[in-house]
Amino acid sequence: MRLKIDITGLVQGVGFRPFVFKLAEELGLRGYVLNNATGVLVEVEGEERKLYDFLVRLDRDRPDISRIFSLRHAFLEESGFSGFEIRESTDKGDKRVFILPDISACEECLKDVTEPRDRRFLYPFTNCTNCGPRFTIIERLPYDRKNTSMKNFSMCPACKKEYHMESDRRFHAQPVACGACGPWLSLYDREGQVLCEKEEALEKAVNLIRKGYIIAAKGIGGYHLICDATSEDTVRRLRQRKHREEKPLAVMFPDLDAIRREMNITPMEERALTSIERPVVIVRKKTSASLAASVSPGYRNAGVFLPYTPMHYLILRKFKRPVVATSANISDDPIVADEADAFARLSGTADYFLTHNRRIIRRCDDSVVRIAAGRQVPVRRSRGFVPMPVTVPFKFSTPVLALGAYMNSTIALGIDDRVFISQHIGDLDTPLAMEFYDRAVEDFLGLFRVRPGVVVSDMHPGYYSTKYGQRRFHDRLFKVQHHYAHILSCMAENGITGDTRVIGFAFDGTGYAPDGTIWGGEVLTASYSGFKRVFHLSPYRLPGGDRAVREPCRSALSLLYETLGDGAAETDVLPLARDERLFLINMIRKDINSPVTTSMGRLFDGIASITGLRHRVSYHAQAAAELEQLALGSGEKGSYPFGIEKGNIVHTPMVRMILDDLKAETPQEDIARKFHNTIVEIIVSTAESVRKETGISHAALSGGVFQNTILMEDAFNALRQRGFVPLVHQLVPPNDGGIALGQAVFAAVHLNTAQSSLP
Repeated sequence: MRLKIDITGLVQGVGFRPFVFKLAEELGLRGYVLNNATGVLVEVEGEERKLYDFLVRLDRDRPDISRIFSLRHAFLEESGFSGFEIRESTDKGDKRVFILPDISACEECLKDVTEPRDRRFLYPFTNCTNCGPRFTIIERLPYDRKNTSMKNFSMCPACKKEYHMESDRRFHAQPVACGACGPWLSLYDREGQVLCEKEEALEKAVNLIRKGYIIAAKGIGGYHLICDATSEDTVRRLRQRKHREEKPLAVMFPDLDAIRREMNITPMEERALTSIERPVVIVRKKTSASLAASVSPGYRNAGVFLPYTPMHYLILRKFKRPVVATSANISDDPIVADEADAFARLSGTADYFLTHNRRIIRRCDDSVVRIAAGRQVPVRRSRGFVPMPVTVPFKFSTPVLALGAYMNSTIALGIDDRVFISQHIGDLDTPLAMEFYDRAVEDFLGLFRVRPGVVVSDMHPGYYSTKYGQRRFHDRLFKVQHHYAHILSCMAENGITGDTRVIGFAFDGTGYAPDGTIWGGEVLTASYSGFKRVFHLSPYRLPGGDRAVREPCRSALSLLYETLGDGAAETDVLPLARDERLFLINMIRKDINSPVTTSMGRLFDGIASITGLRHRVSYHAQAAAELEQLALGSGEKGSYPFGIEKGNIVHTPMVRMILDDLKAETPQEDIARKFHNTIVEIIVSTAESVRKETGISHAALSGGVFQNTILMEDAFNALRQRGFVPLVHQLVPPNDGGIALGQAVFAAVHLNTAQSSLP
């Protein structure tokens, strides 16, 4: 196995390459290290466990003076290196100035704010060249103070001296400030009255959290709603006010030891938690965890993270317990980012407001990752990672704008051999989300100073992103099929080159198909030049269309109808009266508002309902996520039967056997695990069938369904055991947050043909 690491940072001349060489030699790894135009590139291959050790130690043991502003890594197939070497530095590649992500507070700055003798003692906006805000405060390039939201704060003599002193770690740190000259905190009540400021505001806010109040706290990229994560009453009150009935809430802990006491974490999860990006990491809860049950009800997992600004660090240091730190919004609206918006939208949610007077130029949610199959898989790629690019194995002859899809929306810009992907925008189904989307497009184009020669959108005519593209860029707009974009995304970030073909498993909830139906359980053969649909889940109907997404019992009834025919009306496994079952079956039979689908996501929903787990949902993919949680409690190795007929993956034998298991009172968790095992067997069986016909050995796993850890890990391992090369997402999410990358890739490959057809 090969590990590729792309580091952006000022590490040249500080002994970083010799350090990498010695570490690789110690672990017996092969490969190389070199300085390039943007930082350092490392490729090592060898025994899998040693590669993981290398990755952890590269962060932990690096030279003290080295600076890492971004570290992107991916596990790939071996290249056949014979030894390890320090290669000649290269200045090849674009010298485009990178806009760096917001970087978590460094250890030196945290020492400053906790040292009573330091002039920045308790100052919550302390930073240096090694840390602090970037992406969320910059208005335009170049990255100078006058082009950031720090331009309103004139440096005091002491800060100015540090800024101009080459030997100081704050030399040319654009956001440098202190309590005498920089931004400050203010605490408001919900009527907008100032209660106190600066250190007193921080102290008072912590006391209010301790008393059970909910605080809206302004951070780097927006507001958090913060409350005591160990208080069941407080967390329930937050849920009621936020209109977030059941979806898990992120929890911020004071330090790593506090997380270890409450969670079972692996070395790779620990690395993710302590990385400079400081994402929310989904980890397994201990049975003895003291978190309120309402933090993640019904889940064995929780999303946890560490403080990443001095303000958060000081709050947690004083509070000494974990806090819920969830995005400050209502329902599916964007995160709140300014004071006027906060008081207007959150006055019914937060009891108090801890804010500051540094403007947030662009909102940016927390990133979320999970470790699966030994890989760090993004669930939401945002703060800490954005806008660092994904390098692709070809060049864009003209700038390309990719408009993304509808759910978990992001946009992307393809420039040279890099794709710059935006922060998480979210689902485009509210006016505020659409407004955020419009601004994000204009902001990205302005920030990078480009005019796209080609624009790419999804094929779905109803998506806001597609309509936006038709309205703004109709003269240069091209469309790519949703599931093909998923596979292209996975191929590109895994470094697939040339005419290499892959077997693409695109499993998700919804994707518009060329024939106007809804795909979602697709097996494709794909290359950069095109794709072919070779297998798909047997079609079934969704009575009520989008309503079936909110009510999995409708998908369940459709699956029962496909299996039992009219006999589905007599089954009693669903919480539907017989008249309602007959009504819905009549809709299916007569094709009344019952679109055809091959959706794997809806299959998961339907099985969750049939097993009695979840019949209606309060958030997207809730039923499927809870089915995974249920399966995690079982060691069942068995599976259910399925069929393959003329390209159809026939699920009716499985549904019939699940009904038999229910009659036999088989435990729910065993049914859930057998269902997961069956989907893995479907993946392996269809992959082997395609390989027999075509000789293709690469298998790409993409789409929101592969956020399921059981499915992704088991499919990955099963494919590798049978000689396939499984490709999974490690740089962008498998969900629709990664679609924009695939769209940009499509444009790059087809650019010459596309340009020749432009007016």
